[in-house]
Amino acid sequence: MANLQDIGLSAAINILSALAFLVAFAILRLQPVNDRVYFPKWYLKGIRGSPTRSGTFVKQFVNLDFQTYLRFLNWMPAALKMPEPELIDHAGLDSTAFIRIYLLGLKIFVPITSLALVVLVPVNWTGKTLETIQNVTFSDIDKLSISNVPSGSDRFWAHLVMAYVFTFWTFFVLYNEYKIMANMRLKFLAYENRRPDQFTVLVRNVPPDTDESVSEHVEHFFCVNHPDNYLTHQVVYNANELASLVERKKSLQNWLTYYQNKYERNSSKRPTTKSGPWGLWGNKVDAIDYYSSEIEKLSKEEEVERQRVISDPNAIVPAAFVSFKGRWGAAVCAQTQQSRNPTIWLTEWAPEPRDVYWPNLAVPYFALTIRRLLMAVALFFLTFFFMIPIAFVQSLANIEGIERVLPFLKPLIEKPTVKSLVQGFLPGIALKIFLILLPTILMLMSKIEGYTSLSSLERRSAGKYHLFILVNVFLGSIITGTALQQLKTFLKEAPTEFPKTVGVSIPMKATFFITYIMVDGWAGIAAEVLRLVPLIIFHLKNSFLVKTDKDREQAMDPGCLTFATSEPRIQLYFLLGFVYCVITPILLPFIIVFFAFAYLVFRHQIINVYDQKYESGATFWPDVHRRLIIGMIISQLLLMGLMSTKNAENSTPLLIVLPILTIWFHIFCKGRFGSAFVKFPLEEAMVKDTLEKATEPNLNLKAYLQDAYVHPVFKGGDLYKHLVIDEEESSPLVPTKRKSDRGSKLNSGRNSDVDQ
Repeated sequence: MANLQDIGLSAAINILSALAFLVAFAILRLQPVNDRVYFPKWYLKGIRGSPTRSGTFVKQFVNLDFQTYLRFLNWMPAALKMPEPELIDHAGLDSTAFIRIYLLGLKIFVPITSLALVVLVPVNWTGKTLETIQNVTFSDIDKLSISNVPSGSDRFWAHLVMAYVFTFWTFFVLYNEYKIMANMRLKFLAYENRRPDQFTVLVRNVPPDTDESVSEHVEHFFCVNHPDNYLTHQVVYNANELASLVERKKSLQNWLTYYQNKYERNSSKRPTTKSGPWGLWGNKVDAIDYYSSEIEKLSKEEEVERQRVISDPNAIVPAAFVSFKGRWGAAVCAQTQQSRNPTIWLTEWAPEPRDVYWPNLAVPYFALTIRRLLMAVALFFLTFFFMIPIAFVQSLANIEGIERVLPFLKPLIEKPTVKSLVQGFLPGIALKIFLILLPTILMLMSKIEGYTSLSSLERRSAGKYHLFILVNVFLGSIITGTALQQLKTFLKEAPTEFPKTVGVSIPMKATFFITYIMVDGWAGIAAEVLRLVPLIIFHLKNSFLVKTDKDREQAMDPGCLTFATSEPRIQLYFLLGFVYCVITPILLPFIIVFFAFAYLVFRHQIINVYDQKYESGATFWPDVHRRLIIGMIISQLLLMGLMSTKNAENSTPLLIVLPILTIWFHIFCKGRFGSAFVKFPLEEAMVKDTLEKATEPNLNLKAYLQDAYVHPVFKGGDLYKHLVIDEEESSPLVPTKRKSDRGSKLNSGRNSDVDQ
């Protein structure tokens, strides 16, 4: 059990670590040689150029203007100066909405913290009941929690009233934020520049037809059913193998460049490598000749595969990107059912071209249900079995657990400084390290499920990660940690005392979460702004792979916001705040520091560093709202259970109203604002179309859209022209190649429906 001294030592370590990271960042960002690492966003926009190379050789690498070092913290106010409308134009709505989650945390918890510290902390501190309970371990911090209030005391009315006050305040903030985000999204869509996805829908599960190819079938169907709006389409090819060859060739090209640069620096000796995998074993060969020959072989394989994809009808997937003459036509198609049979001709808004996850477009539609069922089962077992290492991590949260597992360390860890370090710092860092590989596993599971856009993959992975954190990190830490920590008490006490001990022990886990917040939310966020790994990778690439300015641009990887991991991590802090705002309010200031610091850091990052892979228009916000509601309900149920262990059963009828109100509030908000994140109003679409026709009457929309949804491996190649379909626009009905009379009379959608 971490005491006040342990928490103080942990705070000192994490504050010093955060300061060290910030000072290192403030110095490194001023050096000309690191300019592309800390300001890549401006290079990509063409606004910033490489620092001048005039002057002494040292000035090309080191900033010798010492006055700039006196202003090394000016990046903090600069990160807050850019107005939000300008920030949306600069970084996109997704990035702006993401950092508003941190701002939302401040809006919720700053007033709650102030009220809780003024009202609840004195009520808890003066309870003086922990000293009267035998065989229960506690610290000075626990005296500030609800555990210190005597059972059956009238003091619980303060907690009950504050629970209602905190809930209604959260309702007020969440409603306003949902309203703001819905308005921001609609305004963003209304004033956004022309993009291919505004005119395009993704059509899946195109039914087979014996008389027409997939392309002809799609063209026929949409010319018949959308005669005034259909413009063009692009069928989807299964080019996964070709894409794999392209990636392998790119990797080999990087190695060839590396060895060519190495030879240019020392032409007296030809570089060598081993012909086995990764160059670790096999025969020693000339590196330049070896990689040149491998690239030549791979180029031939690539050309053969390109020809096969183009000529093989089986390489065409029963899906297509269908574009329309206006946004209104696309909105009608994307938001309506196309066929009497609801399992065919399935339409949805096409992701923007950067957002498309091409490998999953080749997954047969009927396989998606099976894949998602298997991944749901796999997620269950992954979540369940991860409780074992979580329990082990929790055993590190107390000295007794370590001494029981490693008795020979007892003389060392009993020393005051080491004991404080182990209990105040080690549990949080151990849990964070243990979770490093988890996001990669969850993203792989989402890809197997078959989602067709990067944004949907990230949203699904975020949902899995949130469930995992909820079950293992939060509930697992409370349940397994409590059982291990109070094991002796459980074995000795009467069965009737068990609920009481658990009720007292759950608030005591606040000390563990405080250490985790400081490790992950303080030092971890400071490490984020330092970008140590991208810094090292850039200089390695710059030293060994870069020949031209274009190579240098490719070596400069700005990265992007990882919504799949960052948002669930934020949700853990919201959950801890909701749970402990009534139970142990002293935890709340640590959360506020996290939200404020993270808001500052990530605002700086999206202004100067991150370049988002896609723009979804903040479609993830309903997920954020739903997970906040889940956190509120969990906190209310836990408070209800805790009150029952404190002989405050009379509060149960009043507390049970809170989750009911919370569920109603969620349903109300979803009905009021949810449609703004899944549908595009026809009114807005018509306004944009009318304005565009008036301002650009000669716009060739077909030329603008014709290559937008061609697979990236085909763009720029000689075979590209074979992939662009030349549709007829003049007639609402196209000649069909069906041989049956019925096919010439009925449109292809109805014919396919009858055949089903």
